[in-house]
Amino acid sequence: MSDDKKMIDPIDAGFDEVAKAMVSSIKGGGAKTQIPVALYTGALPIGNVELDCAVLENGTRVLSERAVHRAFGSKRGGSHWKRMKENEGGANLPSFLSANNLAPFISTTLAHDLIEPIRYRTNGGGAVANGIKAELLPEICGVWLAARREGELHPSQDHLAQQAEVLMESFAKVGIIALVDEATGYQLDRKHDALRLLLNKYIADGLQKWLHTFPDTFFAELDRLYGNPKTSPKSRPQYYGSFINRYIYDPIENGYVKAELDKLNITDEGKRRARFHQWLTGDGRTILIRQIGRVEGVMEMCTDIEHFKKVAARQKTISVAPYLFDEMNRIID
Repeated sequence: MSDDKKMIDPIDAGFDEVAKAMVSSIKGGGAKTQIPVALYTGALPIGNVELDCAVLENGTRVLSERAVHRAFGSKRGGSHWKRMKENEGGANLPSFLSANNLAPFISTTLAHDLIEPIRYRTNGGGAVANGIKAELLPEICGVWLAARREGELHPSQDHLAQQAEVLMESFAKVGIIALVDEATGYQLDRKHDALRLLLNKYIADGLQKWLHTFPDTFFAELDRLYGNPKTSPKSRPQYYGSFINRYIYDPIENGYVKAELDKLNITDEGKRRARFHQWLTGDGRTILIRQIGRVEGVMEMCTDIEHFKKVAARQKTISVAPYLFDEMNRIID
């Protein structure tokens, strides 16, 4: 009995979190698990809500589970407790995603991460709290927005979808990881600077086979501007590559992404391992496609390559893509 009290007393959580922790302890055969300590804590303002957040000693960024409950204004009503009772396995989603009509929109990975929250101690190794990985918040919002898009929400749930939309709009300006780091002060100690976080939105850890990133119409316009007969992927002149580097890749983030792609893409023998666009993530590809469309629009208005160069030189907005996240400008400055 005394052991149970020692476990329950410091837990800053509701009854269901306490019960879940006790069940996990029993199933674990009494083996003690080291609970990570939060090295940095803070409050993250998003919209009209403040989310308690922390960076743990292992580098994990977490949001307080209770804070996320507050963000969605969710309450553990009768239907939630009924589901708790009916679930013999003891695995329950938080109340903000426990409604049955949301189930088709919740991925297996998301469900697993939410059913097994991260337990951590706040500063000084004090009270134990339950947290969720910070990067899960956009996925949680995405569940509500997907359900609304498919017309699966009940009228009583509309306000939760609206809150999800507000949250998405608020933190879409900059990655949630960067927001947590800034709120906790961790950005002063992390190894990678703000530019690295920005770059991670563009460049994937490994190659992704994006096909037809450059549309056929783009090369048709290049053929026309240079006065060349129709070319194919195997017969295009090398100066097409120079054109693409100058007017497509170089302008994105004022050349920073292109410079980093150069580092990634050159082998020891000085050869290219892959086309630049194959290194891009979904976010990077979106920006690239937008830049291609912007340049192609100017190409269509010009009579030849010299005409294009003059127009592009005058219209700087064509050759300089905006930052992916407006808020990142202030971080970089």
